[in-house]
Amino acid sequence: MSMPRTAVVTGSTSGIGLGIARALAASGCNIVLNSYTDTAGDRDLAASLAAEHEVQAIYIAADMAQASACRKLVDTACAQFGTVDIVVNNAGIQHVAAIEDFPPEKWDAILAINLSSAFHTIAAAIPHMKKNGGGRIVNIASAHGLRASPFKSAYVAAKHGMVGLTKTVALELAEHGITCNAICPGYVLTPLVEAQIPDQMKAHGMDRDTVVREVMLAKQPTREFATVEQLGETVAFLCSPAAAQITGTTISVDGGWTAQ
Repeated sequence: MSMPRTAVVTGSTSGIGLGIARALAASGCNIVLNSYTDTAGDRDLAASLAAEHEVQAIYIAADMAQASACRKLVDTACAQFGTVDIVVNNAGIQHVAAIEDFPPEKWDAILAINLSSAFHTIAAAIPHMKKNGGGRIVNIASAHGLRASPFKSAYVAAKHGMVGLTKTVALELAEHGITCNAICPGYVLTPLVEAQIPDQMKAHGMDRDTVVREVMLAKQPTREFATVEQLGETVAFLCSPAAAQITGTTISVDGGWTAQ
């Protein structure tokens, strides 16, 4: 019987990251959950994930704005499980402002967490994956990795950077059995997005369904949110044997946004 694979998922105690962790656990992977909060609830989440899917799951706190913390996350996971087979770079933050008003410290934080953290975790994981003779790297980019919107300069720049990093990593590792791909979600119904709906209803004087369809999902032709479960299953597919020849590309889960 083959050993279970170990997956590190950054920013994975809620939303898309947790959906990905659940899907990978369901496929039989041991899981490393991560956030910066470091609470009893974070560790309980890992315990319940382990119990539900009969895998091992641990929580490791790491501030993804810090290069050394990103690399240590991977090294700690390796020390615990003996190796790392899958890295999913999901951690991200957002700030919306016009460029001339954009706080420089917000720019720096978004670039650090949304882009540089992926560079550091990948760099730390590569030697382990090469030793294993293979691995999977999945970067959670965004429709904004392929398209721009006003007032999101740092986020759009970071996500475009994530797509470029993905291609380069894929080319460098193509002969090592290690794939690297980016998933580009549109709007996904996460607790974070759900929390914005009442404010939008108030601001536009619309009911929930109308504000979702006409305001939030205006750029998403299906007029439906993607779900965290769909994102999780997409990652699980990219980590499966069927996806061995998919590398250096983007998969859009955006209801048709980037087709326009």
